[in-house]
Amino acid sequence: MTAISLFGLLAISAASAQTSLDWRKLGSTGVDLGLPALATGAVTKVAYADGANARLNIETRDGRQFASSDGEKWRLAETALNQTSKRWRTEANPPESGARAVESLTNRARLYAFASHAWRSDDGGASWRNLTAIKGQSLLGSAILDLAVSPTDADEIVAATETGLWRSLDGGITWDGLNQNLPNLSVRRIHRLPEGVNGLEVEVTGIAGTLVWQPGEKAAFRPGGRSAEAAAELRTRLTAMVGAPVTAAGSTGDFLYAGSADGRLFSSADNGRTWRAAPQNAGGPVTSFAVDPNEPSTVIATVAADRNSRVWRTINGGVNWDDISADLPAGRAYGVAFDLATSSVYVATANGVYWTRGDLRARGPATPWERLAGNLPAAPVYDVQLNRSSTQLYVALDGYGLYAANAPHRRTDPRFVSAADYATRSAAPGSLLSFVGGPILQARTGDRVVPILASSPDEAQVQVPFEAQGDALPLSIDRLNLRLPLEPTAPAIFIDRDGTPMMIDADSGLLLDAANPARPRMRVQVLATGLGRVTPDWPTGVPAPLDNAPRVAATVKVYLDRVPVTVTKATLAPGYVGFYVIEFELPSLVNAGPAEIYVEAAGRPSNRTRLMIRP
Repeated sequence: MTAISLFGLLAISAASAQTSLDWRKLGSTGVDLGLPALATGAVTKVAYADGANARLNIETRDGRQFASSDGEKWRLAETALNQTSKRWRTEANPPESGARAVESLTNRARLYAFASHAWRSDDGGASWRNLTAIKGQSLLGSAILDLAVSPTDADEIVAATETGLWRSLDGGITWDGLNQNLPNLSVRRIHRLPEGVNGLEVEVTGIAGTLVWQPGEKAAFRPGGRSAEAAAELRTRLTAMVGAPVTAAGSTGDFLYAGSADGRLFSSADNGRTWRAAPQNAGGPVTSFAVDPNEPSTVIATVAADRNSRVWRTINGGVNWDDISADLPAGRAYGVAFDLATSSVYVATANGVYWTRGDLRARGPATPWERLAGNLPAAPVYDVQLNRSSTQLYVALDGYGLYAANAPHRRTDPRFVSAADYATRSAAPGSLLSFVGGPILQARTGDRVVPILASSPDEAQVQVPFEAQGDALPLSIDRLNLRLPLEPTAPAIFIDRDGTPMMIDADSGLLLDAANPARPRMRVQVLATGLGRVTPDWPTGVPAPLDNAPRVAATVKVYLDRVPVTVTKATLAPGYVGFYVIEFELPSLVNAGPAEIYVEAAGRPSNRTRLMIRP
């Protein structure tokens, strides 16, 4: 169903639109690799600061330095890391080739050494004990890059590795991670957004493959998915086709696009049988392509030029390319996303994320870029993506992970989406809709007032009247007159911004997620919207009663891995406006692990999401 577009109706220009956004963190900066604790990116140096406070200073792979007094709260270091506080020892008989040894400041007989593993000696180096070997591997996941001994306690050591930072308080007998709050997850590419059952999928530096943040996850990214491998395979295949080392590729249908390390741009409209090379050089290694799946001849490419951010556009399948970099500041450009309907372009660069509004349907001059500010950490941005409804903007920050905000182009082209999952779908009697892109002061349908449940500068939420009928909802918002597609039902399961479905243990009232999974024979409650009329009738905009909530008039079904399960009730959610609650019972025999869940109301399916189940 086509979204409601107000482009051209609001008298707001891109130049006057605010670019300060309210960013929210997605996921964490920890990775579950089956190690003693959560891992993260590489830490190359570690040292204790001089003095009794034993403050930790570290340096990450990309050269950033952090300090912490407790190993939990990290801040950018005010002074450079100082390795001279360590008492290094040269050992004639090291425990392994290339090992470096450091002496405790409080016990000169206590030595630690590190290379592939961490080692300890309690007799001045005469004998050594391996502290990290387990079944031929390192229990810390990699070789030791650096090691520091506390200046106040010979049993306290910290190891820097490719998987992050690890501490032992008992001389290396047991280890724990110091990575959970360390901003050191170097996300380089967003391969999939948290829409549907598969969750957020990203590619990071130092870890092969992709990492996934599954719906219901609350702790860490986990290895999974093949998006990174598929992207690498496409680059390899195109390298053989075009005869140049391909550093970025894009594809949709029969259209293929390739960019090389030496700045050449290639395009094919027949799935690689023939290729066209751009007449000009892009000016540096091509880093990314954004392709519109509905209009594959419209493509934008970015270039990691050392001196200038370079962004190129084609609207004719690669016949001509235009440089639209305009006033982007110096620094490399790494990722790009665009909304064709509003000609809005977003670019991830070493200096942050920028956006512009131009014309993506006709060749024309480049337009000015604006930096997106707000509560976003100051760090290079390596990728940027828009969700399917083009209402949410996602960015990958070096070290800090993933952040999201309402896309600023919606301020000049607001859009109605489902309040449950920000997807574009029809309105239904009683459903909740989010108006992304601006506030709403007044809303009416005919002579009936439409309840405004929340309103902010970037977003508002309304409830469709239960009395709405027909195939369209005439809606007057402030001074705008719209017609929204209307269906008897348009079900949607509520999910949070990380993709976790709003499903509850009916007995305990606790949210079900990866840390609190469902169990066989459990009664599960699903929070949803868009289930349509109820009986008896209920006033629009009024919270449902706590007792004897009105029942959904339509037939409601729940599917677990596409098999129907027993629905015990479907009513308005007591105490809420526009929320419905569906209760179902899990079978006594059900497979453990993630299960696909969706609901139907009057035969219309909802979004599909995931429920974690344990035996």
